[in-house]
Amino acid sequence: MTIVADKTAIRAVVLARRAGVPDEIREEFAQRLATIGPSLVRRNGEAPDGIVSVYHPIRDEVDTVPLFDALLREGFVTALPVTVARREPLRFHAWRPGDPVAPGRWTIPEPLPTAPEVDPDVLFVPLAAFDRRGFRLGYGAGFYDASLNRLRARKPVLAVGVAYAVQEVEAVPREAHDEPLDAVITERDIIFCGNR
Repeated sequence: MTIVADKTAIRAVVLARRAGVPDEIREEFAQRLATIGPSLVRRNGEAPDGIVSVYHPIRDEVDTVPLFDALLREGFVTALPVTVARREPLRFHAWRPGDPVAPGRWTIPEPLPTAPEVDPDVLFVPLAAFDRRGFRLGYGAGFYDASLNRLRARKPVLAVGVAYAVQEVEAVPREAHDEPLDAVITERDIIFCGNR
């Protein structure tokens, strides 16, 4: 098998596991993320004026609305990613719940183009699968790898994966362009990956 075929097979298995997570665990984890997220951002040394990117959840991803609210209550500037083209870095625009959005690629809500473009200091990253080395498997378009590569060339950035424990695999097949996460938050624990 090729790495791409391996990734496709792992993605299918893990996304099926994620789809089976019970609603009560989903709700509890959304609240846990809102509690842990701001403290993890502060641990990174970010002041309340730091910029934190959070994704808009799709499919069975962890609900991030409580996290957005918690970050805003603590004074952080929040942002949403905007897709450009496959394997191109995302753009990040300031956004907070209630601000207008428009459907982007794949109909994921994105801030309007008039929202200020920002470079986040911390990114909460969605994923399909992860391993304890900090490697993630996304959905195959390479957006976050390209984005982390660009941002890390400019400044220190903390990348935190958000996933259910059932999304962990022993080893994500790795390619040269893959950017590691610094930590992963699950409903059970925080995994520090030692990449900083």
